[in-house]
Amino acid sequence: MEKEQRKFVIVTWDFTELSDHALQHAIKISKMVGTEIELLHILGKKDPPEKEAERARQLEEIASRNQQETGIVTTYALRRGKIFNEISKYASDHNASMVIMGTHGIRGSQKLFGSWALRVVIGSKVPFLVVQDPPSDLEKYENIVFPVDYHTENREKLKMAIFMGKYFDSKIHILKLEAKDKYLKKKLNTTMNFAIKYLIQNNIEYEIHSLPPDAHLGKETLNFAAKINADLIIILVTRKIGIAIGAFEQYLLANSSKIPVLCINPRSGYVRVGSFMYG
Repeated sequence: MEKEQRKFVIVTWDFTELSDHALQHAIKISKMVGTEIELLHILGKKDPPEKEAERARQLEEIASRNQQETGIVTTYALRRGKIFNEISKYASDHNASMVIMGTHGIRGSQKLFGSWALRVVIGSKVPFLVVQDPPSDLEKYENIVFPVDYHTENREKLKMAIFMGKYFDSKIHILKLEAKDKYLKKKLNTTMNFAIKYLIQNNIEYEIHSLPPDAHLGKETLNFAAKINADLIIILVTRKIGIAIGAFEQYLLANSSKIPVLCINPRSGYVRVGSFMYG
């Protein structure tokens, strides 16, 4: 079978403990969904051939061991370039279902944290699951937090929430940031009606929690997620980073509670979720 026809998740691999944390999430997802796993390592453009050969040997050993231990088909790939470009490009070019990436929190020394992690995620056509710890168990993402405001693009992450709810028997907790403006209230109500309709149609358990218009959505999301011991937060990410742009996403990706964050890019969520649900 051609690689483009496979159903697989990518684990970014940099030979750290964080890589193994990401792999544990990949195992959990793969066992429930029936995907393969591929370890992806990015070499520098100037790394010598000897280093590439050694990395290939190490990756082959790790992939083989994981396949023997879990029964999940596990492969690896090596690419050269900058991590900010190559990870997303490789995932998109090969029709991966998801990328799972380990990252330190805001005080970590790893190069993938905060805005760095966001730079890897931005512009990808593939959902990114950013994790700091291994999963608490290998069965469920039981409670998923789903922050919503008046932006209609919230619809694009809804299908992923439904997918997770179906496969992992998850409960979706919608955090609704109320709007003061009459027009924005109307947009928000339209978004909420759309979400509720499809959650009900797909028999997904959900709760709605309202936040006042002046609430800090990022802080409230993390406070609530920590309170209910959430397994996952689903967010829509911006297209580019600036002084203020991307602050919400950076705040969540580096959260001190180490809750995994599933990042969906605008106009890409529907495309890739189908590769999970329909092959």
